[in-house]
Amino acid sequence: MRSISEYRQEFLKYLDEKIEVKEPRNLYEPMRYILQLGGKRLRPVLVLMATEIFDADYRKALDAALAIEIFHNFSLVHDDIMDDAPIRRGKKTVHEKWDINTGILSGDAMLINAYQLFENYEEKVFKELAQLFTKTAMEVCEGQQYDMDFEAREDVQIEDYLKMIEYKTAVLVGASLQMGAIVAETPRECKDAIYQYGRLLGIAFQLQDDYLDAFGDPEAFGKQVGGDIIENKKTFLYLKALEASGEREARQLQHLYSISPIENSGKIEAVKAIFESSGAAELTRAEIKKYTKKAFAVLNEIDLQEDKKEPLRKFGETLMERQV
Repeated sequence: MRSISEYRQEFLKYLDEKIEVKEPRNLYEPMRYILQLGGKRLRPVLVLMATEIFDADYRKALDAALAIEIFHNFSLVHDDIMDDAPIRRGKKTVHEKWDINTGILSGDAMLINAYQLFENYEEKVFKELAQLFTKTAMEVCEGQQYDMDFEAREDVQIEDYLKMIEYKTAVLVGASLQMGAIVAETPRECKDAIYQYGRLLGIAFQLQDDYLDAFGDPEAFGKQVGGDIIENKKTFLYLKALEASGEREARQLQHLYSISPIENSGKIEAVKAIFESSGAAELTRAEIKKYTKKAFAVLNEIDLQEDKKEPLRKFGETLMERQV
C-alpha cells in the first residue's frame, strides 16, 4: 500500500496531464484555476486507496478519481456563487476572478467533463460508476437546497442539519470509496460497507469543517474564518448552542443571527463566545469523535485483512486531528 501523500502526488500528476486550457479560454481557464487551487484532495485519494485495498491497480481508478474531484470542485464553484463567497483556499473564487456567468458556465462544463471520464471504463464498470455518481450528485444538490432552505427557517433541528450535511458532503466521501471498490470489481457487500464507512467519516469531516470555520486558524484554513456566522448559517455549533444555552443567552444568539452588519462589528467574536460558554464547541468536538468511531466500527466489520484496513483507519484518525 502507498501512503496518502503518494496517492495524492500520483493524482496531482494525472490531473495536470488531463486538464488543459483550450479554446474558448474563458471556459477552460476557470476550470483549471479551481482545480489547481490546492485542497486536501480527500476524495480522489480515497478512490485510489480503496481500489488498491481491494487488490486492483490504483492506476485503473485515476479517471474515476479525477471525475469525483472535478465534480466536487464544480459544486464549490456554484456554492461560492450562491454564498457570494470572495475567497476559496486563500485565493479569489472563480466568480470574483472572472464573473458570475463565467462561473456558472465553467461549472456546467466541469459536471459534463466528470461524466465523460467514466466513458474510459468497460460497460459493466461504467454503468455502476455512472449510477452511483448520478445518485450521489442528486443527493448533493438536495443537500445544497436544504442548506439554503435552512437560512430562512427558524425550526431547524439537529437531525435536520445532520441529514443536510450527509447529503451535501458525506455521500460524496462514501461514493469516493465505493468507486474504488467498483473499479476493483469487489463483491457487493464490500462495496456497501466501504460506502457506509465513508458516509460516516464524511459526517465527521463536515462537522470538523464547521468547527474550523468558527475556531480555525485563518492562515491554515484557507478561507474566511467566521463565514458561517456572517451568513447566519444554522450549523451544528449554532443549534447545539441554542439547545444548551439558558433563555437569555439563547435570545442573544438568535438576535445575533437575525442581523447582517455591513462590517463585522464584533458579531463573530460574540457568537463564538456563546458557542464556547454554552458548551456547544465541546459538544461539537465530541460529535466529531462519535461519528469517527462509528465509521471505525463499520471498518472493523469489512471482510479485509487488518493490514488493508490500517490506511483507512489512519486516514480517519488524521481527519479527527486536522486543523485545515
